[in-house]
Amino acid sequence: MELLETPEIQMLAVGVAVVAAILGAAYLFSSGKKQKGSLDPENFKEFELVKRTQLSHNVAKFTFALPTPTSVLGLPIGQHISCRGKDSQGEEVTKPYTPTTLDTDIGYFELVIKMYPQGRMSHHFREMRVGDYLAVKGPKGRFKYQPGQVRVFGMLAGGSGITPMFQVTRAILENPRDKTSVHLIYGNVTSEDILVKEELDNLAAKYPDRFTVYYVLNQPPEVWNGGVGFITKEMIKAHCPAPAADIQILRCGPPPMNKAMAAHLDELGYSPAMQFQF
Repeated sequence: MELLETPEIQMLAVGVAVVAAILGAAYLFSSGKKQKGSLDPENFKEFELVKRTQLSHNVAKFTFALPTPTSVLGLPIGQHISCRGKDSQGEEVTKPYTPTTLDTDIGYFELVIKMYPQGRMSHHFREMRVGDYLAVKGPKGRFKYQPGQVRVFGMLAGGSGITPMFQVTRAILENPRDKTSVHLIYGNVTSEDILVKEELDNLAAKYPDRFTVYYVLNQPPEVWNGGVGFITKEMIKAHCPAPAADIQILRCGPPPMNKAMAAHLDELGYSPAMQFQF
């Protein structure tokens, strides 16, 4: 009993206790569940607009705060949220949007919104000011992504249909364990209509071996090295992966574009399993 009371043994006991506490905390941290997201799939929740950045005459980036600086939105890759607002007549309207941020962007999420003159939800965003709140519900969507599920993605986007493509592309390229390649064709009317162009160009420059983007414009400027007109079968053949069991072509755009792209892909030999429409 006297031996247990010596200073050396007491110090050893304290040291063992401290190490055990540290190891226990490390275990709890490493084995803890993934942080719960801020979304509710059944009920709308309010998020405060903390920053609004005008990108063009009809496009703005809206930054919304999450409940705490360390909160995550909790949106699976490739899925979207439902946003609720009021149109110009004061009637309630709900529309799906895909954030351009990921769960690695903690404490906030961002929406890049193109506001159309007659758009009902566009009116709500056009009227939003810093300090206002947006009602959001989610996540929603059929797309479920796991790193490495395909060798290559081809992407066909039109207008604001770029947002889910951008989200998926960011998630792939910023994950050092994901070796998937992405080839994007992005169609718009004019160069001013190209959303998140700077971000896309930065990704192409940073990951040249894994990401390419080919822009297509209906009304290109005088000096233009991209595609002209609408996205064609020839463009898809030149810039997207050929039909194979380990590739997939994603598409998102206005209904007429989606219909045309589906016909092109069918004619080029892409099976239904190789295609996905957001």
